[in-house]
Amino acid sequence: MYAVIQSGGKQYRVSPGQTVRVDKLQGDVGADVLLDSVLLYANNEDIKVGQPNLSDISVRGHIVEQGKAKKIIVFKMKRRKRYRRKQGHRQLYTAIRIDGIETSQDQIDGIETSQDQIDGTETSQDQIDGTETSQDQIDGTETSQDQKE
Repeated sequence: MYAVIQSGGKQYRVSPGQTVRVDKLQGDVGADVLLDSVLLYANNEDIKVGQPNLSDISVRGHIVEQGKAKKIIVFKMKRRKRYRRKQGHRQLYTAIRIDGIETSQDQIDGIETSQDQIDGTETSQDQIDGTETSQDQIDGTETSQDQKE
């Protein structure tokens, strides 16, 4: 079981028990976090894709660490112009331990796929009743054999 969540403009694939580093979130170490921006949920063979989010699924975790990442150096230089700028940056992050993925079981169990949908031979109610309408019938320009003669 896994989910794809969105946090801080980035997407992360998470599963229960995993620790993931996301951009800085408010909260102290040990505080519970609820991430409800779930883009995709997969449980064995069942896959649900949100458009854009899944409203009935959320990811629950707790904050393990608040910290700064390794320093990166931003160095700008224009040769032969005596222009050099050196600047450092440390990105703030929050490490979250994923406790579980919570779902609304009514929505997950309610997914049914018939064999017709899998084969691509889905039939409509009009085809079953035998009252299928064509574009000519809708336009009123249907020509029968009697009208042609």
